[in-house]
Amino acid sequence: MRFLVPLSLAVTLGAMAAAYAASPSASSTEAPFLAENQAAMEKMMKGMKIKPSGDVDRDFAAMMIPHHQGAVDMAQAELRYGHNEQLRRIAQEIIAEQPQEITAMRQALGQSLPRSVASPDRSVDPSASSQRATPMPMMNMQQRP
Repeated sequence: MRFLVPLSLAVTLGAMAAAYAASPSASSTEAPFLAENQAAMEKMMKGMKIKPSGDVDRDFAAMMIPHHQGAVDMAQAELRYGHNEQLRRIAQEIIAEQPQEITAMRQALGQSLPRSVASPDRSVDPSASSQRATPMPMMNMQQRP
């Protein structure tokens, strides 16, 4: 349940950014953020379009994994371009927590785990690596409230 708040925030922020990007008042200094965020949203939405398998659990995980990854990608954009410290902290929490959720879903389905849960981020400046959170130990789905 605790992943719903950051996830809802990420989706809301993404939708707002997409709408704002289309507005003529979007500043040119904001263009890189808006483009990156839009790409993350498009990747997420494409990944969430699945062919139902007949297994509710598999379908849920198949849709939620790209949804969580989209939240991570959008949070990384916030860290690169955002200035509000409260939102930056929320973004760091999303980056730390969502990969754990992805891992837990993959484990619950008996899927093998990729080398890196988060997608490679080609546009992060190496000097900004201290902004990226290290995933915490994996949790079992049964431990969730």
